[in-house]
Amino acid sequence: MKFLLPATLVALAVSALAAEKTPAAKAEPPQRPATLANIAYGSHERQVLDFWKAESPRPTPLVFHIHGGGWVTGDKARVSHLEDYLAAGISVVSINYRYVTQAILAGVKPPVQWPLHDAARALQFVRSQAAAWNIDPVRIGATGGSAGACSSLWLAFHADRAEPRSADPVARQSTRLWCAAVTGAQTTLDPAQMQAWTPNSRYGGHAFGFMPDPHNLKTRDTQFAAFLAARTEVLPWIKEYSPFEHVSPDDPPVYLIYSAAPALGQDQKDPTHTANFGVKLQERLREAGVRCQLVYPGAPDVRHPQLHTYLIDELRARR
Repeated sequence: MKFLLPATLVALAVSALAAEKTPAAKAEPPQRPATLANIAYGSHERQVLDFWKAESPRPTPLVFHIHGGGWVTGDKARVSHLEDYLAAGISVVSINYRYVTQAILAGVKPPVQWPLHDAARALQFVRSQAAAWNIDPVRIGATGGSAGACSSLWLAFHADRAEPRSADPVARQSTRLWCAAVTGAQTTLDPAQMQAWTPNSRYGGHAFGFMPDPHNLKTRDTQFAAFLAARTEVLPWIKEYSPFEHVSPDDPPVYLIYSAAPALGQDQKDPTHTANFGVKLQERLREAGVRCQLVYPGAPDVRHPQLHTYLIDELRARR
């Protein structure tokens, strides 16, 4: 059965997306049509992806783009710096995924499993097409902003979800990444961590069902106090779906960029996309011996001021 968004939810999507304050990208020219568009990787109408093929005599690296929008809105249609990737010999995939709101309406617990599991399944599907699409199945880098950034980091850190003995050839594929480069990422979904790092935090409750009206996107961030109070009850879910929980020494390198400098322990103008998330994740990654570039205005030792140049360099680097 397909779970369709009610008309009221669709009508609110535009205003909600405008409110999602991810760091602004420079205007780009109209985007070229995808080589392959709306390719299904599942049975739901949202489980589709677009593929742009870079011309190359040998298998190409791949940028795997996951759109933002709080897991409640957004679309795969636009990929920033698409032309730069293609010119560098790097192919691109951009995915849609099922929303948290659709999961809530379907009774899925926790709702965040739909967008995150969809990201993993889409990645496996792309790998299953590596030969047909001339893709290097190893050199895949995930990217996205806000919720798409959180999804990318979950893929980067989570143990491989491949099922080698599965009868499904897609499920047998790996979900591990070569790297991840993200904008305005929420690096944890633990409300206690969020509050400690940024006292006026308000994000994340909807991912675990704390959203009083899934038909009204404005209620997404209204239940943080209830989310925090119920933390112990939902802790097993947090440990599974929070990227921070899965950091280990074998993780790929990551790049984090934010639009404002951090201020740990202080209220933030945009607590949902604060660089405080990045500072704490970088600390954790350094402890694990994982490379991490953290970029924000005034950040020290910035080697890649722009995300797309990091992805190009990392996907073409020798290791």
